[in-house]
Amino acid sequence: MDINYSKYLPLSEATFYVMLALTQPMHGYALMQKVDSMSAGSVTLGPGTLYGVFGTLEKQALIVKVAEEERRKVYALTELGKVVLAEQVRRLEIMLGNARALQHAA
Repeated sequence: MDINYSKYLPLSEATFYVMLALTQPMHGYALMQKVDSMSAGSVTLGPGTLYGVFGTLEKQALIVKVAEEERRKVYALTELGKVVLAEQVRRLEIMLGNARALQHAA
């Protein structure tokens, strides 16, 4: 898959955590709890922020609604979303490697 990542990346911290959580399909409230847990409380999503992120990611075809249970919409990553998330992780690993190298050099 030859993708121009520049239109998707870099992901904001909130968007990164939303996409990371959506490696398993879930609805908004469960996702807000998962992001809070995964980020050790450093990222807290309110409903307005979350649904704004959902809207953007849906327009970009990075997530898709897979079910609707009562009023809860369940979302999951698309194949494109998985590829974009993997590229963001690769970029973060490079950044982390550079930061660690500088710390060891100091």
